[in-house]
Amino acid sequence: MSDDHVAAEVLNESACWALLRSAEVGRLAVLVDGAPDIFPINYVVDHGSVVFRTAAGTKVDAAAQGGPVAFEVDGTDERSNAWSVVLRGTAAEGRGLGAALEDAALPLFPWHGEAKPRFLRIAPTAVSGRRFPITDPARWTSAFMDPRD
Repeated sequence: MSDDHVAAEVLNESACWALLRSAEVGRLAVLVDGAPDIFPINYVVDHGSVVFRTAAGTKVDAAAQGGPVAFEVDGTDERSNAWSVVLRGTAAEGRGLGAALEDAALPLFPWHGEAKPRFLRIAPTAVSGRRFPITDPARWTSAFMDPRD
């Protein structure tokens, strides 16, 4: 069977978390003044949640409002499959010295050199994911070619 007829595999929650643990960069979507905004973030999975470091600004402000967030990570595996995992939930800053010490001990190293002293944790209310074979790009090239050429 060719890969263009294979349906996407819906991943169970355990497979989604395993894939999340295998990556280190994702995209955080938040509402800013009623409109969506997206930020790339380095993250780690910790105790059934996603933790990231940041500085004061839009991400912290959006989390402080308690509104919904989405977090998405994509990747590929060695068998030429692509996958995508999405978390939906809320993000909040840890409270108290214990939470700060626990978060600071996580292996979380942002790529950007700016100080990022604040840790936010995404508490998911829903986790979903899919895996599917990567289609040969030639399929799409031939689909748009005029057969009369």
